[in-house]
Amino acid sequence: MIPARIWTLGLATAVLATVTPRPAAAQRSLAEALRDAERGAYGNRMAAGASRAADAQSLAPLKGILPSVRFEAGYVRTTDPIGTFGATLRQRTITQADFAPDRLNYPSAVGNYQGGVVVEQPIFNADAWAGRQAATRAADASHAQEEWTRLSTRADVVRAWYGAALATERVTMLTSAARAAHAHVTQAEAMVRQGLVTKSDALLAAVRAGEIDAQLAEAVGGASIARRQLATLVGAPDAAADVTPAAQAALPEPDRIRAVVAGDTADAAPQQGRADVRAAVRGLSAARADAQRTRSVYLPRLNSFARYDWNSADRLYAGDKNWTVGVMASWSLFAGASDVAELRTAAGREESARAAADAARARARLDAEETRTTLAVALTRLTIAEQAVRQSAEAHRIVARKYEGGLAGVVELLDAQAAETQSALGLAQARYGAIAAAADRRRALGGDPGTLVVLDETAAPVASAAPSITTTDHSSR
Repeated sequence: MIPARIWTLGLATAVLATVTPRPAAAQRSLAEALRDAERGAYGNRMAAGASRAADAQSLAPLKGILPSVRFEAGYVRTTDPIGTFGATLRQRTITQADFAPDRLNYPSAVGNYQGGVVVEQPIFNADAWAGRQAATRAADASHAQEEWTRLSTRADVVRAWYGAALATERVTMLTSAARAAHAHVTQAEAMVRQGLVTKSDALLAAVRAGEIDAQLAEAVGGASIARRQLATLVGAPDAAADVTPAAQAALPEPDRIRAVVAGDTADAAPQQGRADVRAAVRGLSAARADAQRTRSVYLPRLNSFARYDWNSADRLYAGDKNWTVGVMASWSLFAGASDVAELRTAAGREESARAAADAARARARLDAEETRTTLAVALTRLTIAEQAVRQSAEAHRIVARKYEGGLAGVVELLDAQAAETQSALGLAQARYGAIAAAADRRRALGGDPGTLVVLDETAAPVASAAPSITTTDHSSR
């Protein structure tokens, strides 16, 4: 049977192979991930499609505003007395013989090619103008919603990209800790054979090492999922390796994080034009215009037209042409219950849109207050985590000195090492938490979370984030 320590050391080696950075061409910086998401993120693509559809829909009411031109063509053959006389008259082929009673009552079949060009010019259609205004404002609301979706996606990418960096950093730390722990287990077993410690010390050391192995296995799985989450977010779910944070990427140092996000901690109100608020307000404006449209159907309509017509027994658009011009006025005072239903439906949509606009404003104010508090707490946690790292490192150093002097057992040394590792992991988590809080803060104020890309430009190598590990060779004692 393979000894447990050999198996776990093999696991550590496999982990290192798993998280070893791929060639630079297959990796992405945060700026590149943001650009990928701008083009490929599912939410962005859906929002862009909705905006294009809204733009297209805003053209539909122009049917009642702009002129229209159409061509008509047809062929008719009939023995109907009125039809045959009218077709012959339109073709201007009437003769005296056509007025004979028998021929008028029982005409021969007559064929007629009809061609026409019709121009229609709306003069006043109040519902079309109101509908155009409503559709244009709805398109504006859709564009604002698309902008908000893109800002939200950028915040998600910042969190996911640094989340992947955090996951890789956790694996690096735990791999180093696992190697050191198994080295201590090996030392303890050697000391048992020499009679320097009891077997229980070696067994407890193996238990501690197993706990680190379990954390390492969890971290490896988490790193893989984090990369896939990032890949899915930018719209490339089958190319997780292509969006892996670059080899030099790591969570920035605490001082750098504070310097970049310091301005975000100020008490500030969200921008007046925050995209989601702007979308809700424009949606309300569109709902009001649509309600006006439903009321406008009760106003008179005035439209004009002009047309040329050709009639021939031989072919289309042949023979002499006729022209006709006219103006048509109509006024529908009541067209049935459907108009009443549409009027009430539009009023209900306006009421709902008003509530949505009020909710968006309130949510924006709440987001500003909540994210300011969250960021302040995250920075406080960051300071506490830094202090914990210093304290645990010093405690580990003291226990290591005692262990070297034979005043502390291997289990106590492993406990000190585990405390330092956990505090280092806590600091990494605190650094990530501060970045995520800053991204949410900038989004809440209506800013661009993507500006946090400056953190990636100054990030330290992953290896520098690993906790200090002390190993001592006691095999000769």
